[in-house]
Amino acid sequence: MDDVRMLVLGARGAVGAAAIAALADLGIPALRAGRTGGPGIVAIDVTTVDGLADLAALVREVSVVIDATGLELAAVQDAVGETALVDVSASAPHLERLAARVPEGGAVVLGAGIAPGISTILARALGALAGDSIDIGVMLGGGEAHGAAAVEWTARLAGTVVYAAPEERPVTNLRGRRRLPIDTRSSRTHLRADFPDDLLIGAATGVQVRSWLAMDTVTATAALGLVGAVPRLGPLLKRAPHLGGSGWRVSATHRESRRTLSAAGIGQSAATGLMAALAAQRIAVRDRRGGVTMADLLDLDDLRTLPGILIEEHSASDDSSIANAMR
Repeated sequence: MDDVRMLVLGARGAVGAAAIAALADLGIPALRAGRTGGPGIVAIDVTTVDGLADLAALVREVSVVIDATGLELAAVQDAVGETALVDVSASAPHLERLAARVPEGGAVVLGAGIAPGISTILARALGALAGDSIDIGVMLGGGEAHGAAAVEWTARLAGTVVYAAPEERPVTNLRGRRRLPIDTRSSRTHLRADFPDDLLIGAATGVQVRSWLAMDTVTATAALGLVGAVPRLGPLLKRAPHLGGSGWRVSATHRESRRTLSAAGIGQSAATGLMAALAAQRIAVRDRRGGVTMADLLDLDDLRTLPGILIEEHSASDDSSIANAMR
């Protein structure tokens, strides 16, 4: 891959920095860009006309652009043009817009992170058929100091409707509850949340995918449930203290077979940056065009080789307490 070079937008952020570090481990050089310049960082403000023009000129020098800004701007895709784009957003409407706007000959990786991303790979690996149901459980550590974009994304869920829910009626974020396995020994109550696997997997396969969110402490999950019930409390999330750990876990459970695949690690930003770097590496060397998910680029065996990520598999029917909780 001597001729491959990446451009990382949002290089000053936690995810951008992690992506650059992961690319370095892969032996892939990367240009760093941020709203403000600095040593080794090109100043590109993608919220301005001049910044987008600078981006359009710079992409001629690279194979793939990783958008780790969290700004969810379609104008970035327009400036990138036919150059492959890796987007780490977890917003279903934004990813759907990107998929619909891919220029001829271009490619965009939709949601290269934990959820979607790792969750998409796990869901695909279950081998569900049209009409089957999959529950995606995402458990995040409340102790990691997320960037402003991540906190804003969570706050925006309150009072909104799940974008691509398989139900025939509207489903409100952070109100529905379901107990899901979090490992081979225990389960945890999760709240319905708008992670894009409902769109990325469900719409393409006919599988009914529902996504759910929990924090790593019962208290923090209860607080999210309160915000879901009283949406005007959403802005308080931005001022909430970072309580809990920095671990994360994502699971995919096939309702019919009760088979569960899960992945876990420490550091959500680090995992997202790693997945973005792997997506950029794969899309650079594979002849894929149009909208691409992480499950089109990596599989379960690939996840098992990644450092710092633990993969587990079990059937809830083997544990009566978990099986009863899922009914």
